[in-house]
Amino acid sequence: MQKILVANRGEIALRVMRTAREMGIETVAVFSEADREMPFVRYADEAYCIGPAPSAQSYLLGDKIIEVALACAADAIHPGYGFLSENAAFSQAVTDAGLTFIGPSAYSINMMGDKISAKQAAKKFDVPMVPGTDSPIHDPAEAHQIALATGFPLLIKAAAGGGGKGMRLVNTEAELEEQLRMAKSEALSAFGNDAVFIEKFVGSPKHIEIQVLGDKHGNYVYLFERECSIQRRHQKLIEEAPSSCLTPDIRKAMGECAVAVCRACNYEGAGTIEFLVDHDLNFYFLEMNTRLQVEHCVTEMITGKDLVREQINVARGERLSFSQEDLEIRGHAIELRVCAEDPLNNFMPDTGTLQVYQPPKGPGVRVDDGYEEGQAIPIFYDPMIAKLIAYAETREAAIERLCRAIDEYKLEGFANTLAFGKWAVQAEPFRKGQFDTRFIELHYKPEYLVQDDAATAKIAALLAAEVWTTDTKAEPLKPSGTLTTRSRWRQRQH
Repeated sequence: MQKILVANRGEIALRVMRTAREMGIETVAVFSEADREMPFVRYADEAYCIGPAPSAQSYLLGDKIIEVALACAADAIHPGYGFLSENAAFSQAVTDAGLTFIGPSAYSINMMGDKISAKQAAKKFDVPMVPGTDSPIHDPAEAHQIALATGFPLLIKAAAGGGGKGMRLVNTEAELEEQLRMAKSEALSAFGNDAVFIEKFVGSPKHIEIQVLGDKHGNYVYLFERECSIQRRHQKLIEEAPSSCLTPDIRKAMGECAVAVCRACNYEGAGTIEFLVDHDLNFYFLEMNTRLQVEHCVTEMITGKDLVREQINVARGERLSFSQEDLEIRGHAIELRVCAEDPLNNFMPDTGTLQVYQPPKGPGVRVDDGYEEGQAIPIFYDPMIAKLIAYAETREAAIERLCRAIDEYKLEGFANTLAFGKWAVQAEPFRKGQFDTRFIELHYKPEYLVQDDAATAKIAALLAAEVWTTDTKAEPLKPSGTLTTRSRWRQRQH
């Protein structure tokens, strides 16, 4: 494998290209007209414009991307995450074109992309399931029968769903028929498939996922867990590894179940098995993401493994470079997604220009970003502009390091999630590890950030007044006009 086309943009495109360069592999960028000046375009060895800004006219054009790959003599395509990364038809088309898809087969994507078939496959390996159905609901009468057996509250979920689309919470039998109709309609609109199923609603769950790797030779490993419970609109904002609540025995059991799911679909490459975990630490299979995750960085920090390198090696037909026995958790890592969103306005996406952009540095701080100062944030794509990761020997030290890094992160031009991130990891429920997917709903109020800003401004004003008062009493200039060599800091100590 001498040349890889990266079918993505922004920070993940750069992330993949950097590992490829370390491996001596050339890279090719494809970009929309809106991304012409992006860092990933300049970083690649070759770059080709594939269309206008909207992703449907550029990054989702699988046939055009394959055409570029063939024209520039690329050997493989890495899809990153999002866009075409979990598109089984694209995976198959890449393979049919004689190229290597750096990801799972179309068979695996198809099986795990449909939540019903994923549940059926995992069930054969005795992976714990949320009570409910493992087949589509066809009519209201069937839904009523299943709901009475499952009990309320319950969830109606789209079989092809994601990001909370096609999902409806039903608290009483009277709501069931209307919520079923709405879920099917939304699923059809979002995914072109109106199949839905029913699950028992697990109250106050934690969202914990297991990172897995598999090769073409039947070898599988799990790289421990990531805690992903702090979410808005069913999408993650803060992730950490390891979880603060799992015991070694539960971690091992979840990992072995995750590997079983991989075996169920002959999985190759990097993937993630997502679980719901209740108050009693019972865990239930949720779904599989057949791609690299946004939050893969925290796993890399605690294991010392480059997941992109492993993806590329597996795609080349190599065996995994380590076994389960070689893996151990070292330290703690926390990631904050730095998004162009307004936490004072229900985390609504914001737009603007990076008037000031200076990411933090220092020990244990990693920033995966894809923008530079002076660039505009396009409205066409996901609002995430960077991932800020802090690593330390303990969870407490990682929290403090993340707060230090947030304080040093200079970002101006639009609303963003930095202040929320600092508030969240300092909040008592987070520090104690006593939180679940309702963290924002139960514990966060926008005025908390306003209060923090006001308190900071007051402290700054008091410090400024103290400095001004002290300076006016400081030793004056000597008659010769030269400044005294005595330190003013030392003056204030006497």
